[in-house]
Amino acid sequence: MKITSIKTQVKKAAWYSIFVDDKYSFSLSEISLVESKLAVGQEINSSTIGRLKELSGEDKAYNRSLHYLSIRARSEWEMAQYLKRKQVADQAVAKILRRLRRVDLLDDLKFARSWVETRNAIKPRSIVRLRQELRQKHIEESITDKVLADLKVDDGQVIEQIIIQKRRQSKYQDNQKLMQYLARQGFRYNDIKTAVMKD
Repeated sequence: MKITSIKTQVKKAAWYSIFVDDKYSFSLSEISLVESKLAVGQEINSSTIGRLKELSGEDKAYNRSLHYLSIRARSEWEMAQYLKRKQVADQAVAKILRRLRRVDLLDDLKFARSWVETRNAIKPRSIVRLRQELRQKHIEESITDKVLADLKVDDGQVIEQIIIQKRRQSKYQDNQKLMQYLARQGFRYNDIKTAVMKD
């Protein structure tokens, strides 16, 4: 068997279609094509084609992971779950996670910091709630502890901010309803009571 043509794909400029014995066989990203050192006229056996097709699948899965990250930052667990839902083999998932870490696109510490800052900017919440959310993203406790310690915001201050916002709504003029709302957000009763009485 022989590679008879390598063509740039029309819809994906950084991707190449590889033809073996004048028939389309598989496609590779530009990086994988360079690394594999394929060339027109090169003899190739079926086991090499099998390996390259596997590499092609990894390339496509990596491309999907980049698109997934373009929507928002992800934790390692989220990315692994996404790839598994796309039926990417465990070995390929591990390779893709390593590759994303290498180019600094996957970092649970950075993710956790960004998550906490964004969540608090949009809608302030309790340390308990932030901890729960990070746990749902399977962030290690040591990372969560560090990020929340660096936050330098205590629940009392956050409650006061929320009270100011919520008092603009008529239903939260009632202290009982306001306290129930704050409790649902994960704040401690004593902190809630102190802040509401001070208001």
